[in-house]
Amino acid sequence: MSEEIKLEVSRRRLFSLVGLAAASVVAVPAAMLTVSEAEAQTAGMERRQERREGRRERREARRDRRQARREGRRERRHQRRTGGTPAQ
Repeated sequence: MSEEIKLEVSRRRLFSLVGLAAASVVAVPAAMLTVSEAEAQTAGMERRQERREGRRERREARRDRRQARREGRRERRHQRRTGGTPAQ
């Protein structure tokens, strides 16, 4: 008289277990980041910020040079047309 034990698992229960397993696989590596990896991410963020600041400064410099050229052309044009001093 051997009794067989049947373990019945519904599909819903099986998918739930598979989902939990997948979620734990994703969550564990993020929690196991070492300090050096976290510092590397911070260093990368700092480099990115420095590049952004450099681009912003170059843009401002280009804008200032462009505005100076335009003002110079405007003054020279006014002098040619009126023969007088530039209007302010």
